[in-house]
Amino acid sequence: MILPFLTGIGSGLSLIVAIGAQNAFVLRQGIRREHVLPVVLICGLTDALLETLGVAGIGLVIERAPLLLDVVRWGGVAFLLWYAWSAAQRARKPEVLVADGPGEAKSLKSVVLACLAITYLNPHVYLDTMVLMGSIGNAQGDPGRWWFAAGGALASIAWFFVLGYGARALTRFFATPKSWQILDGVVAVVMLVIAARLAFGGI
Repeated sequence: MILPFLTGIGSGLSLIVAIGAQNAFVLRQGIRREHVLPVVLICGLTDALLETLGVAGIGLVIERAPLLLDVVRWGGVAFLLWYAWSAAQRARKPEVLVADGPGEAKSLKSVVLACLAITYLNPHVYLDTMVLMGSIGNAQGDPGRWWFAAGGALASIAWFFVLGYGARALTRFFATPKSWQILDGVVAVVMLVIAARLAFGGI
């Protein structure tokens, strides 16, 4: 069942390889070199879990309940607008980020809680994993859908590890206020675009 497996990898990457709230958080933690392993594990394993649940049939349940789908969609719009506003505020007053600088380290608990919040309170994550991946996966039939789920899970976990640990190579680039201003400005624009797509174009 190599084709469903590869389809799962391709579909998973097409949905997560983009600048978004979760990816921006992982990138920032990777550059800070703070608690990268728990962050990438939380993000990667959460995606894998939600994709598996979607393929198992929950995605179809949500898809067939228009009211529930609307609630999830508009919740996603609100979250994305809030994140865009936050990124725009950071872009207005950019700061220098030095990974080993004094007073900048955050506790493991605070980082994990922030990661859990930005992962599980972002409705767009559920739309991408449970609804979209679930729908595509269920179209593969049995046992293809489980190979699809495995491919999607592998893509998510691999992506977050690459993003989190690959970000270290960008440390020097992001040691200037201008670099962070550009990143946060791009994040704000992309969040607005995604919010508009959800609001006016559906899923």
